[in-house]
Amino acid sequence: MTLLLNILWFIFGGFITGSLWLLGGLLLALTIVGLPWTQAAWRVAGFAYAPFGRHIVDRSALTGRHDLGTGDAGLILNIVWIVFGGWHIALAHLLVGLAQAVTIIGIPFALQNFKLAVIALAPVGKTVVATRR
Repeated sequence: MTLLLNILWFIFGGFITGSLWLLGGLLLALTIVGLPWTQAAWRVAGFAYAPFGRHIVDRSALTGRHDLGTGDAGLILNIVWIVFGGWHIALAHLLVGLAQAVTIIGIPFALQNFKLAVIALAPVGKTVVATRR
């Protein structure tokens, strides 16, 4: 079922969403100043292509240690991200999710957009892992 939902997601918007996240990461990399956010944007792109069967967790919860993306540095990077565009992206995912939630068929897709809105708000220090069954 997860495979079918990911295929439908990819066809009906996941390709565009993931590609825009990849393009955003590329533009961030080109600015040099945006390099700290590039990896986070590409991580979200992979999640945006196929979000069913996966969820978002803090990287420090998995590794038990703090690196550049976690702790105080991650907090500062996320604040800068939110101020300069993260909230716009999160709002877009939220609005698309609300529109999808109007129909019963769209509810599973709306939930994935809500997950994307959460990670779009503060992507630094987060990672995507498979959902346990």
